[in-house]
Amino acid sequence: MSIGPWTVIFATALVTILMRLGGYWLMARVPMTLRVRRGLEALPASIFIATVAPIALKAGVAGTAAVCVAAGMMFLLKRELPALAAGFATAAGLRALGM
Repeated sequence: MSIGPWTVIFATALVTILMRLGGYWLMARVPMTLRVRRGLEALPASIFIATVAPIALKAGVAGTAAVCVAAGMMFLLKRELPALAAGFATAAGLRALGM
């Protein structure tokens, strides 16, 4: 018996929805202290670093520079699209130079 692609897609969607609802249910029971709030605010950056840093390092100089430029622009401008554009431009420019 083989599992079709639609079964996998729907199962993945169901698990995603259940995890998200479970997170809302769990966080409704956690007291929102200053320490918890700070931890939640720091979470996106830590996920970004844990996910992107190994990929950037594997991509070499161009990938690492692009991530650093994008992170710097995000820190300065607090806007995603200009930061992404700067990161892409950096990677493309360095790749064009052969790095």
